[in-house]
Amino acid sequence: MNDTKLIEALSNASSLELFELSRIIERLLADPRRIVAIRNKLNLGKSVQFMDWRTGQMRPGKIVAIKDAQVTVHEDGTRSQWKLSYAAIDPGEDSECFERESATSNSQPPPQKPAREDFLRGDKVSFTDKYLQHQVGTITRINQRTASVECEAGTGWRVPFAMLSHVMDI
Repeated sequence: MNDTKLIEALSNASSLELFELSRIIERLLADPRRIVAIRNKLNLGKSVQFMDWRTGQMRPGKIVAIKDAQVTVHEDGTRSQWKLSYAAIDPGEDSECFERESATSNSQPPPQKPAREDFLRGDKVSFTDKYLQHQVGTITRINQRTASVECEAGTGWRVPFAMLSHVMDI
């Protein structure tokens, strides 16, 4: 996108309008659905492009860490690491991911999602909550479409069976 055209278009806006616009943009960028959509395209070691906020240029790098609100990218040219929000990452095409998926789909059927029959009351399970936090707990009740899970922090959740995975105690 050409920054000069954008700046010219916004130069006539009042300060209050610009502030309002910045708050709307911040809210949109922090939307968990956007973060999850980008996270699903990323994996450790993947080559990506990211926006250098100082110069406004795209730079190449590789993913070295993935966290809830940010990703750490190792820049190839300068050997420096950047902690960036997911909005600054261009995950690129899913060609690598698509090739891997097509290779596995030819050899094996896709794994089935867990269903109600796979879980019992008292099973230890894990899931990712709506705040993108990893939760571990015990099933206290089996409902028609969900399981009631009591987490270690004392919070209770109703979780669809497809989002649950078993945790093995060692």
